Amino acid sequence: MSKISLIIQREYLTRVKKRSFIVLTFLGPLLMASIWIIPIYLSSVSQEKKVISVLDETGVFFDKFSGDENLQFVQAYPQLKVAKENLKKLDYYALLYIPKPDVHVPNTAIIYSKNQASLDVKNYIEGVMKKQIESQKLALYGIDPETLLAIKTNVFISSIKVDDSGNEEKSSTEISMAVGMFSSILIYFFIFLFGAQVMRGVIEEKTSRIIEVVISSVKPFQLMMGKIIGIALVGFTQFMLWVILTSTLILGFQFVYQDELKAFQKGQIMESSQGLFPDSPIETTSTALTKTTNNQQPDHEIGFFIEALLAIDYPVILGAFLFYFLGGYLLYAALFAAVGSAVDSEADTHQFMMPITIPLILSIVMAQFIITDPQGPVAFWMSIFPLTSPIIMMIRIPFGVPYWQLLTSGILLIIGFILTTWLAGRIYRTGILMYGKKVNYKELWKWLFYKG
Repeated sequence: MSKISLIIQREYLTRVKKRSFIVLTFLGPLLMASIWIIPIYLSSVSQEKKVISVLDETGVFFDKFSGDENLQFVQAYPQLKVAKENLKKLDYYALLYIPKPDVHVPNTAIIYSKNQASLDVKNYIEGVMKKQIESQKLALYGIDPETLLAIKTNVFISSIKVDDSGNEEKSSTEISMAVGMFSSILIYFFIFLFGAQVMRGVIEEKTSRIIEVVISSVKPFQLMMGKIIGIALVGFTQFMLWVILTSTLILGFQFVYQDELKAFQKGQIMESSQGLFPDSPIETTSTALTKTTNNQQPDHEIGFFIEALLAIDYPVILGAFLFYFLGGYLLYAALFAAVGSAVDSEADTHQFMMPITIPLILSIVMAQFIITDPQGPVAFWMSIFPLTSPIIMMIRIPFGVPYWQLLTSGILLIIGFILTTWLAGRIYRTGILMYGKKVNYKELWKWLFYKG
């Protein structure tokens, strides 16, 4: 046991001192935090003011472009040729040309600009024109916009789980889906990342002939287990550092930019709560009632989602993640180590990698199907089978899995790890000292039953 400990210590210290480990440890949290921080920061940064000249031959839309502090609309010269010339002379951001149609209400426009017009400008113009055209069409058919607004209804369906004892618990399919997919993809990523490190490490030691010196002091199985566990500890260390550093970055950003975050959240709420006709001058009793109801509903939805988030059993999910991450890694790392011992270079591993990686890839491919029916027979059996359970079970757990299924899956994963480690050990002890020979599946089969 002391020899395995020494190998674990060597593998761990050697890898955590590498420059690639240090760079990735700090780069990972920066990338993960930037996914959340950058959009909010960019939205809070003051943008360059854009001035757009409008040549509206219909006379319908110009007054409707109110703009904001970053977007201003001005009247263009009534002739298109002169208006285009002024676009360069007056350094306008763009020229919006709305031609007068022969019949009906216009629904097309042209933007002339020195550079490609930004998407937010186009979306704003399209939104204003769309609302105005819809308003005119409703008036043409004799439909009161207030009536249409009054009958507009948002439907929110809440989900409540009821257990065998009759206890009720609020849940959210969307939240469960997000948690399940995120945790399963992390496990998939870590198994491949650190499993490949085990394989490369074995190949490097084999090709450099260092293994011949090491194998004189320890048994091949001890060397393989020490390498697998040492790299597992490296992966666990890196993961915990990612969690701590990412959380620190996000919390620090929230503390420093409190006012900007409040303004961003307020703007998001105002934008999402806008009605179909926000500029309507008349507000009937029914319309006022509808607006009140629609304003209350987002608050109800937010409150429900918060309760659903709080109702998630985080200790179970975190414990299951650590168990299936370690169990899945140990199972696959043994197979990766066996592949590394059987070849002389990484280029020769492809023929043996395909059968190993198919269950992992299949699990990710089937993830969408599992989400739609997490309690179905396919989801059940894939979450029990050791080669697919680390990913599929993490998808199912946020939706609720009976404890007997978790226990069965965990026991089978442990048995699968012991079995694959035994098989990999028999290949490893022979292949680690085999040089210059192209190995095939028939040869591997002989190694499994080789006595010596």
